[in-house]
Amino acid sequence: MTAVCSLCPHACRLREDETGFCRARTNVGGVIRPTNYGRLTALALDPIEKKPLYHFHPGRAILSVGSYGCNLACPFCQNADIAAADAAIPTENVPPARLAALAQELSAAPHGSLGVAFTYNEPLISYEYIMDTAPLLHAAGLAVVLVTNGMICAEPLARLLPHVDAMNIDLKGWQEDFYRWIGGDLGTVRETIEHAVAHGVHVEVTTLIIPGRNDSAADMDAAARWLASLSPEIPLHISRYFPRHRVSTLPTPIALIDRLAEIARRHLRHVHRGNC
Repeated sequence: MTAVCSLCPHACRLREDETGFCRARTNVGGVIRPTNYGRLTALALDPIEKKPLYHFHPGRAILSVGSYGCNLACPFCQNADIAAADAAIPTENVPPARLAALAQELSAAPHGSLGVAFTYNEPLISYEYIMDTAPLLHAAGLAVVLVTNGMICAEPLARLLPHVDAMNIDLKGWQEDFYRWIGGDLGTVRETIEHAVAHGVHVEVTTLIIPGRNDSAADMDAAARWLASLSPEIPLHISRYFPRHRVSTLPTPIALIDRLAEIARRHLRHVHRGNC
């Protein structure tokens, strides 16, 4: 029996026991299930600024968790060891109640954690896990943070947003051909940013600059202008690329990051230079 995954724009049509583009959602008896549900590959207490979120409880720590898989295929992926992995990768099973209990324990420590950030790989493909865990975190007075590529369809996003306090969303480029190169859809990402801002979620945006790929001054001007049309208060993080995965281009020149940041500041009040 075939089934269609309706979580993201790939709309993978899967045969029985077949896994989708993301390597983490599988047709099990005609129902799409996340095979990475509660299976964590990474867990760390990070500064909130590392997400990066500079304007959401700055100076606080947050429990950061990741699994495996991603619904993009960025050749320059900075976390390919888990984002490009599948169910064969070693994991630890951490059910929602256990994660919430750990987060609550860490929140009680001096300078304690403010909640949980779902990050490292693409958290949205663990949609059901987040939906089950977030209410437990909110019941304990803890924050729910997503660090995401924004590749999610409108219906599941609408169900998710009431359970989310803050998001850092990648706006990886401003051209459709760039998003085709990485296996994604620019329109979907723009809609995710729009809906999250409209819902009152704290949103910050990150663009990783790859020389020769998404470093156009005109594109940065257009992207910043569009973000400012939603709110000039949206923080934008312009980050420096380093060679990873299947791309060996030299690291982004710092002068280029500075130039693009100056352009973005024409429209946005909070523009940050990352990894410089």
